[in-house]
Amino acid sequence: MGLGSRKQATLWVGEGRVRVNGRAVHDAEFPVVQGVDRIEIDGQMSEAAGRLALMLNKPRGLVTTAEDEQGRDTVYSCFTGAGLPWLAPVGRLDKASEGLLLFTNDPVWAAGIMDPQVGQAKTYHVQIDALPDAALLAALERGVIVGTELLAVKSARCLRAGGRNAWLEIVLDEGRNRQIRRLLAALDVSVLRLVRVAIGPLRLGELGKGQWRMLTVNEVDSLKRGGVTASDT
Repeated sequence: MGLGSRKQATLWVGEGRVRVNGRAVHDAEFPVVQGVDRIEIDGQMSEAAGRLALMLNKPRGLVTTAEDEQGRDTVYSCFTGAGLPWLAPVGRLDKASEGLLLFTNDPVWAAGIMDPQVGQAKTYHVQIDALPDAALLAALERGVIVGTELLAVKSARCLRAGGRNAWLEIVLDEGRNRQIRRLLAALDVSVLRLVRVAIGPLRLGELGKGQWRMLTVNEVDSLKRGGVTASDT
């Protein structure tokens, strides 16, 4: 219903704060039919929240979580004072990564976007501590077995190169944990910066670091038609 996270909802149910058709329910897996069953929280009728979806230009150094047990700053610090309802990240970017990160209060929409079977491509600009040649780019696309996983990218090209490092554009059509960093490390290349610049047709554009904006209806629908795999890159 977009009123809170799954963890929050489970706590509410366990505390007896939720009633279905007038009866207190203590089982978080109790089935209901939305629009048919009467759901109350703390004695008040509850309606599904209006759907919200937004994009954030995540700064480096923030973790993608609502609360961090180590006390680190989280992406939610970017929304301080905005008066937004509960929102959950759609996928993740790790602490050292930057760029396009989606949030929504619609778990159905988020689940469709994160479905690994219909994932849209995600585009990253990656600064590395090496000067890439054709062999490195081919190796990234061919892939490397790391542990028991074959890690590969959909495409890789050099954007620009300096004296000691270069920027690559890397496109993924799947999402694995820290995929780009682990793949490059297996090829003895270190990542200096990693910025996600696009998810399918949705591009980061000129959105400033730490800034966010609501998605348009067309943007929401364009992502729903495809989908994007969640990744902690």
